[in-house]
Amino acid sequence: MKKSKYKQVLRAINNYLVFFLIVAFVVSCCMMLFVSVLADTMGLVFTKDNIAAAAKLTFGNVLLITIISATIDYIRRKRMVDRPVKQIMDALDQVMQGDFTVRIPPVKEFAGETGFNQIIDAINQMTAELRGTETLRTDFIANVSHELKTPLAVMGNYATMLQKPGISEEDRVEYAKAISHSSRRLAALITNILKLNKLENQQIFPQLDEYDLGEQLCENLLQFEDIWEKKNLNIETDIEDDVRIRSDAELLSLVWNNLISNAVKFTPEGGTIGVSLKTEGNLVIVSVSDTGCGIRPEVGAHIFEKFYQGDTSHATQGNGLGLALVKRVVDILNGEISVQSIYGQGSTFTVKFRR
Repeated sequence: MKKSKYKQVLRAINNYLVFFLIVAFVVSCCMMLFVSVLADTMGLVFTKDNIAAAAKLTFGNVLLITIISATIDYIRRKRMVDRPVKQIMDALDQVMQGDFTVRIPPVKEFAGETGFNQIIDAINQMTAELRGTETLRTDFIANVSHELKTPLAVMGNYATMLQKPGISEEDRVEYAKAISHSSRRLAALITNILKLNKLENQQIFPQLDEYDLGEQLCENLLQFEDIWEKKNLNIETDIEDDVRIRSDAELLSLVWNNLISNAVKFTPEGGTIGVSLKTEGNLVIVSVSDTGCGIRPEVGAHIFEKFYQGDTSHATQGNGLGLALVKRVVDILNGEISVQSIYGQGSTFTVKFRR
């Protein structure tokens, strides 16, 4: 702190000396020119006493003008430089301490002085982004902790019940199945978290190959045959023949599996699931529709967020990462995904890619 004040004093003295030398040079030159003109035009003769008196007066003028100029410059620096710099430094200190709510008010602009407000706008934007990132990180940790805790608690409870003496064979099988189901759910959660992390950090690079997209859709749909037959669902397909694209088959398979899985999960018994594939010019359009519960408008705005589950009645069948994975994969492959839904009637997810 003392060192900083010492530097400020030295800077003030240095500024004053600079002003003094500049003013002394200018005033001296002006006086010499004035005296020279008078001597040449009016034939005036200056005595030693007159020159000494003029020199003292000139020195006094130089001193006065220097003080006035230095004071004006000091006030200007305080208002136009030191104050904005202090505001910026104080805000950055708060950011370094983890406070991302800080915002710097814009400073009053003078002629030609717009640089500080540009810096302030950039810092305010940075803190807003950091606050959003911090909120996402906090929410992610909270959601992961909750999702991990639930299956672990189930496994722990049923494991404790298995240790009780004299339990029947039927109960033992039931408890073992519950533990097995929770362990699979836990494994699926961890797998999806790892996949999403790699996708978001661009650690998974698309392997582009040409293949038949219609054939892939049929294969993915058939993976859920047992489930749709059990629920007596109607399957409607409208898939164009020989639609070939150049993309990453493994990543796109993740997209179709998640969309079809959600359609099967949210469609009640006797409902209908539709899968269509068509081309429009150089666009390939895939739609997965269902006659399930639909999505409320306020829910639809968040369905692609991590761990968001609009219908909590199906929470035990998923972990809220499926559509986040889908959105990230579609973005990486330079595609578009959208959803149209009527609450209580069903939803249609549409994915578009360029050939």
